Amino acid sequence: MLNMTWEFKLKPTAEQVSEIERTLTVCRKVWNYALRERKDWLNSRKSPINACSIEREYIISVDEPFPNYHVQAKRLTTAKKEIEALRSVNAQMLQQVLRKLETAFEQWRMKKHGFPRFKNQARMRSFVFPQMLKNCVSQAGIKLPQLGWVKVRWSRQIPDLFVVKQARIVRKASGYFVMLSLQADVDVPQTSFYGHSIGIDVGLEYGIFSQYFGWHTS
Repeated sequence: MLNMTWEFKLKPTAEQVSEIERTLTVCRKVWNYALRERKDWLNSRKSPINACSIEREYIISVDEPFPNYHVQAKRLTTAKKEIEALRSVNAQMLQQVLRKLETAFEQWRMKKHGFPRFKNQARMRSFVFPQMLKNCVSQAGIKLPQLGWVKVRWSRQIPDLFVVKQARIVRKASGYFVMLSLQADVDVPQTSFYGHSIGIDVGLEYGIFSQYFGWHTS
C-alpha cells in the first residue's frame, strides 16, 4: 500500500470562504470547550483541601470519569441535538478535532510535548474531511462536503491508480490550500542491499593507518 500527501491551492468563491471560516470557528469552539472540560477535571483532582480558594472552587464528583475522547464524543452527539451550529458542520470533522486533542493529551502524558493550549482564531487554521466521495476530483476542481465543487489550481496530475482518502483544508497567509491524502493499492518493494561492505580500522596504535604513515604513540 502506497500513501502520499499532495498539496494544492484552492480558488474558492466568497461564499465558500465564508463557509470555511465559519467551520474553523466551530472547530475552534469545540476544541476549547473540550480542553476546558479536561482542565477542570484535572484541577478538581489535584487541589489540596487546605489550599482551596476561599471564594470559589470548581468541584467535580468523584464518580465523574475523565473526559477522554469516547466520553466527549458521546457528549458531542447529545450537544448536536440542541446546538444548531454543531449540526451544520460535518460530524466526523468535529470528531477529528476531539481525536487531535486526545493525541495532544497522550503526547503530554508521555512527556513528549507541552500541555495542550487553547486556540484563538489565528491558531485554528485547518480542519479535516475524513471521508471523501468517489470521483470527487475533476479538471474543474474537487468536491468537498459542505462546500460543494471548489476550483483547484492543479500543479500536477493525480495518477489514476491513486484514490483520495482524506482532505485537509488549510488557511495560510497566501490563501487556502487542500492537502489530499492519496492511497494506491500497490506493493512497494524494499530496496535490496547492493555493493560490498568495507571495514576501516581507525586505531592509531595498531591500525593500518599508523603502520602506513609510521605513526607511533608514546
